[in-house]
Amino acid sequence: MPIVAGYDRRALDAILIEQDQVITRKQALNCAMSEKALRQRLRPDGPWQVVLPGVYLAQNGALRYEHRIAAAFLHAGSGLAVTGLGAAARHGIPCGPTDFVDILVPQDCRRADMRFVRLHRTIVAPKTYNDGGFVPFAAPARAVADAARQMRELTEVRALVAAAVQRRKASIWQLADELKVGPKQGSALLRLALAEVADGVRSIAEGDLRSLVRRGKLPEPLYNPSLYVGGDFLASPDAWWQEAGVAAEVDSKEYHLSPEQWAKTLDRHAQMTAQGILVLHFPPSKIRGDGRSVAEQVRSALESSRGPLPHIRTVPAQERLSR
Repeated sequence: MPIVAGYDRRALDAILIEQDQVITRKQALNCAMSEKALRQRLRPDGPWQVVLPGVYLAQNGALRYEHRIAAAFLHAGSGLAVTGLGAAARHGIPCGPTDFVDILVPQDCRRADMRFVRLHRTIVAPKTYNDGGFVPFAAPARAVADAARQMRELTEVRALVAAAVQRRKASIWQLADELKVGPKQGSALLRLALAEVADGVRSIAEGDLRSLVRRGKLPEPLYNPSLYVGGDFLASPDAWWQEAGVAAEVDSKEYHLSPEQWAKTLDRHAQMTAQGILVLHFPPSKIRGDGRSVAEQVRSALESSRGPLPHIRTVPAQERLSR
C-alpha cells in the first residue's frame, strides 16, 4: 500500500470517539487527511464504509442503530434533535423497531431526506435531552407525538401512548400540548388516542374494547369510572353499564398502569360481586381475536341484568380528572 500523507490523528480520534465512530467528509479533511488517504479507507476492502453521502463509519461490519442516529444527525447539518421512535426508545419507552431516524430541523434547512433519514422541519424548537453524547434527543412527549404522526394504525398509537404514560415518561397533558402546537398533518390517530384517554380509556386493550362496543352497536358504557357504596370507594372497572349494573374488566397485567392493580383484580371482582354487580372478564386476545363472541356476552349480560343498583354511586372518569 502506498504511503499517504500524515494527518492530525489525535483530532480525528477525538471526533470518532465523540460521534460513535461516525465522521463527515468535511471533518476528516479538516483533520488534514488527504483525499488519497480518505479514498484508501473507503475502498471496498478498506477499514471505513460509506453510510450516507459524505458521512462515513470508521469501521467494518453491520451498521447499528446508534450509528444510524449519529449519521442522520450529521447529515441533517443543522439538526435540532432526534425525535420519533428513536428518541422514544432512548427515553426507555417500549416501542417497535424502526430503521428510520427522524430529525427535527429548522424551517430553512436545505438538506433532504436520504435513505433511513427523515427530516422534519419545525418552527417549534423542541425541549431536548442529552445523555452525554453529541446528539440531542427530543423530550419524551415531543418524541411520542412525532412518532405517532408517522403511524398508520390506531393500535400502534395506543400502544405508544400507553407505554409513555404508564412508564411515567410523559403525561397526557404534555402529549395534548404537543398535539396542540404541532402540525395537524398525520395527527388524527394521536388525537383519537388522547380523546380515548380523556374518556377514561387508559390502555391498549381497553381501547380495543371501546372499538368493539361501537362496532357491536352496544350501549356505550362509562370507562374507568369510580364506584362508591355510601362514602366508601368500591372499584374502578374498565367499563361500566350503570343502568344495567354490569361491569367489564380487561384482564391483562401488561395493560394496567401498575403491577399492584393487577394484583387487586380478584379482590375487585369479589367486592363488586358482593354488591350485586355482574362482572365480565375478557383477556385482550379474546377482544382482538373473537370480538363477536365478546359482544354477544356483553349483550346477553345487559339483557339479563337486574337493572340499576341504586346503592352504588358512580363518578365518571372525566369528573374525577377535572377535580
